[in-house]
Amino acid sequence: MDIYVGNLAYATDDEGLRAAFAAYGEVTSAHVVTDRMTNRSKGFGFVEMPNAEEANAAIAALNGAELDGRPLRVNESQPHPREERPRRPFDGGRGGYGERPRRPYGDRPRGPRGGFGGGRGGPRRGGYGRRDYDDAPPESQW
Repeated sequence: MDIYVGNLAYATDDEGLRAAFAAYGEVTSAHVVTDRMTNRSKGFGFVEMPNAEEANAAIAALNGAELDGRPLRVNESQPHPREERPRRPFDGGRGGYGERPRRPYGDRPRGPRGGFGGGRGGPRRGGYGRRDYDDAPPESQW
C-alpha cells in the first residue's frame, strides 16, 4: 500500500521516514520529495508497505504523531487525477494553419521592391560592400 506523509520537517530524510514506519512492519520504500532546483525537501513524502494490515496500523498510529518536531499528516495515497484537456484537431502537419488552406509560394504579396514581405521603398541598407550603383558618385570623387 502506498502511503502519503505530509507536514514533514525539512530536516527529515528518507532514512528517518523509513525508521518511523519500520516500527509497524516491513517498508518496501520511503521517499521524501525534494525540489529539483534547490534539492531541499518539499515537506511531504511517500512510504510503500506491502502488507495492508501493517500499513493501516502505521497510518492510525502515526497520523498526528510528531516526527522531528512536526505533527505528521498520514493517509493512504490517492492517485493524482489527470486533468482532461480538450484535444486539438490534427491540422495535417501544416504548422498551425488549421482548416485554412495555405497559399502557394507564388501567390504571396510582394513588397515595394519586389521582394517578399513588407518594408518601405528607398535605398537598400546593410550588407557587406553592397551599394546602389545607380546612386554611386562619379569615379572621380572616389
